[in-house]
Amino acid sequence: MIQVLLKLPRKSKQALMLLFDFIAIIFSLLAAFSIHFGYLYFPLEQNDLLFIIIISPLLALPIFISFGLYSMVIRYVGFKELWRILQAITMYSFLWGLITFMADVEGTLRSLFIIYLLVLILFIISPRFFARWLLSEININNKVLIYGSGSAGRQLSSALKESKEYKPVAFIDDSNEMYLKSINGLKVFSRNDIDDLIKKENINEVFIAIPSLSRAQRNEIIKSLEQYPISVRSLPGMLDLVQGGFKVEDLLEINLLDLLGREAVKTNIDFLKINVSKKVVLVTGAGGSIGSELCRQIISLKPDKLVLYEISEPSLYQIEHELLSIGLHNIVVVPVLGSVLDKERLKKICNHYEVKTIYHAAAYKHVPLVEANQSQGVLNNIIGTLRLAEAAISSNVETFVLISTDKAVRPTNIMGATKRVAELTLQALAKVQSNTCFTMVRFGNVLDSSGSVIPLFKNQIKKGGPITVTHSDIVRYFMTIPEAVSLVIHAGEMAEGGEVFLLDMGEPVRIYDLAVKMIQLSGLKVLDENNPKGDIEIQFTGLRPGEKLYEELLVSGKFIFTKNKMIMRAEEQMITWNKLEPMLVEIKEAAKNSDNEKIYNLLKTLIPEFNPSVENYGNNDLKSK
Repeated sequence: MIQVLLKLPRKSKQALMLLFDFIAIIFSLLAAFSIHFGYLYFPLEQNDLLFIIIISPLLALPIFISFGLYSMVIRYVGFKELWRILQAITMYSFLWGLITFMADVEGTLRSLFIIYLLVLILFIISPRFFARWLLSEININNKVLIYGSGSAGRQLSSALKESKEYKPVAFIDDSNEMYLKSINGLKVFSRNDIDDLIKKENINEVFIAIPSLSRAQRNEIIKSLEQYPISVRSLPGMLDLVQGGFKVEDLLEINLLDLLGREAVKTNIDFLKINVSKKVVLVTGAGGSIGSELCRQIISLKPDKLVLYEISEPSLYQIEHELLSIGLHNIVVVPVLGSVLDKERLKKICNHYEVKTIYHAAAYKHVPLVEANQSQGVLNNIIGTLRLAEAAISSNVETFVLISTDKAVRPTNIMGATKRVAELTLQALAKVQSNTCFTMVRFGNVLDSSGSVIPLFKNQIKKGGPITVTHSDIVRYFMTIPEAVSLVIHAGEMAEGGEVFLLDMGEPVRIYDLAVKMIQLSGLKVLDENNPKGDIEIQFTGLRPGEKLYEELLVSGKFIFTKNKMIMRAEEQMITWNKLEPMLVEIKEAAKNSDNEKIYNLLKTLIPEFNPSVENYGNNDLKSK
């Protein structure tokens, strides 16, 4: 029945409300007479009084309409609407009493006016709030707990009560003083009550509404909730609440960084400006995951010009369009199509625009793809870095920052080996010239970058699984794109020439554990032998060519801290330019000839710790299989 009423057109619902009020007005008046006389009263023989009772709705309803009682949405009736209803009823009751008194209708008494007013309030207001409660109970399958009964939690509970999607059931708070108190009609429980509440109330989600929590405190709460088949969401930061208020749609899914066990890297904005502000900056690979974020942060630091160097036309168009839409019209954005292997074009660009700082993010990074195209990985990652470095030196570029990877440490794949040789190249060049300060930044996996497991897992969960993990024991370091980029920019400021900087990324994360957490925080359960009724299965596919179980950030294990406690400087052996240069010539020729066996031997000579699967390196990468 209720579902039928809900589906009625708006005008039909208003007509039903008018009819209900018509009956309620007459019934209220009869009830007032009955209360006054102390028995069930109906004026069968008093025609004038019976007439007044019958026509009373004709006086009331126009007043109710003028006060907007029938334009209200019952689901959202609140205190403002209650005040309007009271005003309408009071005005009608006063006019009704005045008319009956002046007409001297037999049977009406002055005391009846107060009784009628109170009864009318009861019969007009109560049904509306009952309907509001009834509507809030049906069609809402998402029952939620609000973790935190402070001002943010109270604001959230009010917003949720106005929503059609969520029904707040209770507050959870760690304060003993708040235990079992009632706020906004919801009782406050402790963390120990969560298990019973989830089972008893069929809770679907928990909303964390404590914006002031530190990451460690939030991690502790999330960890305590992982055992339950519920989704977990977090309130936006306090700044967002102050600037724009809060709406239900502002609830955020848990940021995966909250699961990684460390604080985000913080950098001093003044340091970041040193190599960027009022200078001409060039970013290679400007349209990639790292390159595009570099561009976003660099343009906020107000360079004189920002040169976007990119081989992909669609990627270049996208990042240029995004940067121009920011509206910083005083900053010149220059889109340049080109390859890092084109030394002459690089020199012309650097000279023409008088580039002072280069951030080199252009590289082939996807391990399996580079394994299948080894010669191109060598040319792009090693020779491309060399050509860009030569252009920088000849053009008097002040600072050159290479984006490297933890896969360069004791590499087991071509991608990692090429990035290590790129590091060695810049270290060697830093010692034989003084025009350009070369430095490198080495870090691990980047959340939500192209090829990251995070978007892969999200997509697999969305499709109902399975989630694919290469090995049960594989672990990785993680960081966000913004913090990786701020580290890259900061490293350029600290560089003196030839350093390899790396980030204290906390403890490595087991990929299997990450997959389990993502399933649980999606409100689902892992499907395995212990839980055959689960939702998402995790399948192990085996290590891919060149992939290893764990990554490292240091070759020698020796490092010193910098002025930023989260950034370290590695102390590692270098190769002199005199020894390295002829080998780079050989490796370039081997790559041009797609001679994988020679590439392998040369890389092994340059990087003794290079330990790949040898069977992958005996074939030409153009040979059919």
